Amino acid sequence: MSAAATGKPVIVVTAADLAPEALALLQDFELAFAGKTPTEEGIVTLCRERNPVAIIVRYSKVGAAAMDAAPALRVISKHGSGTDTIDKAAAAERGIQVVAAVGVNAAAVAEQALALLLACAKSVVGLDERMRAGHWDKSTHKSLELGGKTIGLVGLGAIGQRMAAMAHALNMRVIGFDPYAKDLPDYIESVPLDAIWREADAVSLHCPLTDENRGMVNAATLAQCKPGVILVNTARGGLVDEEALLQAVRSGQVQAAGLDSFAVEPMTAGHPFQQEPRVILSPHIGGVTSAAYVNMGVAAARNVLDVLARARAQA
Repeated sequence: MSAAATGKPVIVVTAADLAPEALALLQDFELAFAGKTPTEEGIVTLCRERNPVAIIVRYSKVGAAAMDAAPALRVISKHGSGTDTIDKAAAAERGIQVVAAVGVNAAAVAEQALALLLACAKSVVGLDERMRAGHWDKSTHKSLELGGKTIGLVGLGAIGQRMAAMAHALNMRVIGFDPYAKDLPDYIESVPLDAIWREADAVSLHCPLTDENRGMVNAATLAQCKPGVILVNTARGGLVDEEALLQAVRSGQVQAAGLDSFAVEPMTAGHPFQQEPRVILSPHIGGVTSAAYVNMGVAAARNVLDVLARARAQA
């Protein structure tokens, strides 16, 4: 294993910090932090300089170049559940294991999805702005009542099932698509994907991003939806064709969209979503609560330790 000047093996963290509880687990390693806004090139340079045995991925991408820059690398551990920012094929070719902290931020992300759904249905942001401008819209505004409406969930893992439970508690009909989900509670009706577009009054995305589902929310699928549908995305920005969504919002086909993830992050200044009041934005913070920060850090650290322990045992 690679060792730093301290004699400890190195772990690169693609962020500026980790939870203290995670740091305590990794006390036998030297941690090299990539900073608040790491770039792919910066991560490659840091790997070349420090030759880590592990990378904990919070921000930016980790591709083949970073892996080749670190001959000692044995494991890439995601600080969270989505591994689309890691080149998994390149890792597999090099015998590097990719692991994720699956499920540890499920409550946080599902709550953010619910918050965005409610904000869309109840015009929370728009009414707040109107009141601050001196308006009182009680006699003219009608919000959407979610009870009795149908929510369509794409993805029924830990996050999707938590969202389903909360929607069920709101007396919504819950339909969902996930070819891998098993043993679902009886209040979730498993349906084909095209039924989500046809039947849902609100659609919430909770699936990983893959080559197969990239851009799954597009002009064609939005046209299949009920007029006035609500879209919520707390998963990955690449699932949505942003231009198609913008046009659907402007036409009224989509009543409102609540988005926590985007095709390019951080969002660039002047993005058209910023000028559209019926698109409610949050900066990919669904999984960023105090509890989730600790849970993800601890899980990512434990995953590193587990893989490295197995590697030592097999050596």
